[in-house]
Parts: sequence; structure tokens; C-alpha cells
Amino acid sequence: MNKVDLLVISAHPDDAEISAAGTIIKSVKEGKKVALVDLTQGERGTRGSAELRMIEAKNASEVMGIHYRENLELPDCFFTDTPENKMLIIDAIRKYKPEIVFTNSLRDRHPDHARAAKLVAECCFYAGLPKIETSHEAWRPRAVYHFNQDFYNRPDFVIDITQQMEQKIDTLKSFSSQFFDPNSQEPKTPISGEEFFDFIKGRAMDFGRYAGYQYAEGFVASRPIGMRDVFNLD
Repeated sequence: MNKVDLLVISAHPDDAEISAAGTIIKSVKEGKKVALVDLTQGERGTRGSAELRMIEAKNASEVMGIHYRENLELPDCFFTDTPENKMLIIDAIRKYKPEIVFTNSLRDRHPDHARAAKLVAECCFYAGLPKIETSHEAWRPRAVYHFNQDFYNRPDFVIDITQQMEQKIDTLKSFSSQFFDPNSQEPKTPISGEEFFDFIKGRAMDFGRYAGYQYAEGFVASRPIGMRDVFNLD
């Protein structure tokens, strides 16, 4: 009953929102079922706390309209590639049986992002091996795509989010501990200034420009993407 079309697995609460909220919102509005799995609670971030970020993640989920969200509670900054952690991720993939998985960028400023990207991609493969036994039956997603975060990674494809851009910004504002809050007394970070929202929009404009969209989100594919014909591309 938990089967979804799109599963987003990322290192921290707010990774998915920064990088793919527009596509998530668009997918939900198109009738797709979407689930998010956060590997950690982001408890070692400069601002906020684990408890607050769980509340913020719930609020962001409601803004996006997703169907399920859970947190595996791996240690922020210190989760590693262990059999135990892999089994948790594999079982989550099997639980939701997604067609498509989005995950972190393979190259980014925060070391957790690249580590999560590699770990999740491997687990998507392992989830299809029946001899790896978990509480759910074997399932392998059709594809794994990596979103863009802080560093620019040339996308293999972009998704038009022009109609979802403002709702994406509203989603980010759910994380008041992480993003701009004029009343906050916490230390400034690279994402806590009001100008960060301009960066998000500028990045989306850059991704959208060459496809003819006002705003877009860009994704990197782990393998060549097959198209049935060349006449259904924008």
C-alpha cells in the first residue's frame, strides 16, 4: 500500500526541498505518489536542532503535498557505508517500491551529500537482489537521478518548474531555522541570508534558459536516458 512513483532519499531534511521541491510539487499535482526519506535529522547543522528540523520537515511536506516521509536517524556528518546502514536504505526502497529515485549530488560542498549519493545509488541496485533479505521483497527502481545542490553539476535533463517556483520558495520557508528569518539570533550561514532565495531562483533560471523554460530544476543521470523517439522533446 506504500508503493510510490517517486522516492526522494537525501542526507538531510531540506536537501530535497532546496534541490527538487519544484519537481516534487509538480509530480504530486500530476497525480503521482511521492515519498521522502531523510537519512539524518541534520542535528549537527550550525542552526536549529533535530527536534525543530523534524517539525520543519513535517511543515514542508504539507506544503509540497507529499504522501509519506520518514527519517532513518543515521548520525549527521558521521553516517558511513556499513552493512547495517545499507540494509536500512535497501528496506526503505523496497517498502516504497518507487519507479524513480532522486538523491543527492555526486559532487557538492557538504561531504554528506556526495557520500549519500553514492550510498543510495548502490542501495537502489542491491534492493533488487532477492538474496539480500529484509522485511520487504526485492525491488529495483527503474532509474536513479541526482539533483543539483550547492555546486553546479551540468544536468543531463531539466524539469520545467515555472508554475511551481513560488510554492518551492514557500516550501523552503518552512525551514525557518535554516533559511532567512529576520528575527533569528543564530549564526549566519551560506544559506541563511535573504539573498539565498535569489540564488535558488537564479539557478532555476539558468537551468531553464536553454530548454526555453523560465525556471527549471536540473538532474544528472547515472546512465544514458532512453527516448522512444526524437519528436517528443522540448
